[in-house]
Amino acid sequence: MALAGPARTGAAYDVVIVGGAVTGSSVAFHLAADPAFTGRVLVLEQDPSYQRCASALSAASIRQQYSTAINVEISLHGIRFLREIGERLAVDGERPDIGLTEGGYLFLAGPEGRAALQAGHAVQVAQGADIAFLEPDALAARFPWLSVDDLSAGCFGVTGEGWFDGYGLMQAFRRKARALGVDYRAARAQGVRQAAGRVAAVVLEGGEEIACGAVVNAAGAGGREIARSAGVDIPVHTKKRMIFTFTAEDPVPGCPLLIDPTGTYVRPEGRGFLCGAAPAPADDPDNVDFEVDHAFFEETVWPALAARIPAFERIRPGRAWAGHYDMNAFDQNAFIGDVEGVEGFYLANGFSGHGLQQSPAVGRGLAELIVHGRYVTLDLAPLAFSRLARNEPVRELKVV
Repeated sequence: MALAGPARTGAAYDVVIVGGAVTGSSVAFHLAADPAFTGRVLVLEQDPSYQRCASALSAASIRQQYSTAINVEISLHGIRFLREIGERLAVDGERPDIGLTEGGYLFLAGPEGRAALQAGHAVQVAQGADIAFLEPDALAARFPWLSVDDLSAGCFGVTGEGWFDGYGLMQAFRRKARALGVDYRAARAQGVRQAAGRVAAVVLEGGEEIACGAVVNAAGAGGREIARSAGVDIPVHTKKRMIFTFTAEDPVPGCPLLIDPTGTYVRPEGRGFLCGAAPAPADDPDNVDFEVDHAFFEETVWPALAARIPAFERIRPGRAWAGHYDMNAFDQNAFIGDVEGVEGFYLANGFSGHGLQQSPAVGRGLAELIVHGRYVTLDLAPLAFSRLARNEPVRELKVV
């Protein structure tokens, strides 16, 4: 849908974005920064403190090591954006600094995982990612603190992968969007009202309506309910993920963000480390609480890390917290773009833990789709919601 669609409605806002964390604020910034856009944008955020949003509670990292080409492309766009964030999101001469550290990802595989690792590596390098495929002897030489006896290979991001301040990225998008004229309001969206097959208004908790020509659903854990209000069912579930921190008695120089074959991950954080793992599927119900199960660290996470990195046998645990993934049960990839039959309704849901690093590309893509009626910079059509009706999953195998 081009801009002319919502502009003709006489709405209070041309675009209302439900969810003001990193994805919603990226969409807002990219809309306001597009010279072809002259409308009004409102961002609704139910928690203006952002204390419990996924953007603030995630492990805040970026990688190109995916199994699907579209995700590699999205992250290549993302790393370019993060490298240039000081210039792109400066406000009144103040340049944001998100502490980008390109320390690399290191995916490890046992014998049974080697073929999948090789297949993913082929996809990544075909898109231009700087990923090295390392045999066990090369792993031992590069990372001498690593236990490699049961490994068949590893893939290491030489450049373009690492970690950063996720909360800082979100706030930089938000500040720049506001500087460009975007309105933010602390309010909880209850649903979307339609008229004649198109978006007419966002309904707030309490019944107030905000007339608009387009709605972007970037509501994270609340995205499924917003979609349902528009008559759209998205198979997105809220899953709790916990992050634990610790310091180590022995040095682990040059530690990247390491993903063990067990699925356990660890990366440096300041003078220590942060780590986590996904629970077994049978122990992973839909969950919206923020309680931390410290036994999970003691019984699952720490043993796996100590077996892979013997230096982690002697550690001092630190603080821990819980956040949430909006998991797409269909194929572990986000639904991005418009929805057939509901004109003016756009999805940005089901990122399955990848939303922070994908926010630059997704924000720009959705803004282009709204303003120009098509993707201009990067074609996100493979992630369209219509793939669900066609039963054509774009299955992502590398979900951490």
